[in-house]
Amino acid sequence: MDDKTLRQHIVDELEFDPRIDAAHIGVAVEEGVVTLTGHVPTYAQKVAAERATEGVKGVKAIAMEIEVRYPFERPTADDQIARRAADALSWNLMPPHSVQVTVQKGWVKLIGKVDWNYQKLAAESVVGNLDGVTGVTNCLELRPRAQPRDVKCKIVAALHRSAQYEANNIEVSVIGGKVRLGGKVKNWSERRLVENAAWAAPGVTEVEDNLKVE
Repeated sequence: MDDKTLRQHIVDELEFDPRIDAAHIGVAVEEGVVTLTGHVPTYAQKVAAERATEGVKGVKAIAMEIEVRYPFERPTADDQIARRAADALSWNLMPPHSVQVTVQKGWVKLIGKVDWNYQKLAAESVVGNLDGVTGVTNCLELRPRAQPRDVKCKIVAALHRSAQYEANNIEVSVIGGKVRLGGKVKNWSERRLVENAAWAAPGVTEVEDNLKVE
């Protein structure tokens, strides 16, 4: 697929996605590498734009240069964002209560330790949907857990259940709590599927993704 066609597919996908106001998003493509520019009204839309682009066939990499701007509103004070974030985390059952929040110019930083990667992702999702947030830095660490001997088998089995084709092209190695992924996938959606399968295995504290998108 040539860059011009790929760019049009991405533009169409961004305009089709109801979560995104794509009126002020620019798209440039060079040899399959996509650069997203412009601005959106919320951080959640910025994340949605990246996810939508990842799902388009032919995308090899993404450079995110989209800014978050809140039109027709005064910027929310950092202390207000911090309080809302703390409240949202305490109300939500997914993230643990040990997460600490700091905010500077609308940018939220999450600090602490959790047991599972889904808790780390849930915490980021909760604060990322709050008004006034312009970005999120997720510094949550995963607590080491006892390593099951069959962690590699669990990951490979999950890949075969969910994506039999690419499972045969995926290399998985495990050292302690670190999983290293290698091989090739057809698109970004498959790459995310493989990453999720690795993170879902018990005892995994880190995933090194060396997968290549064909």
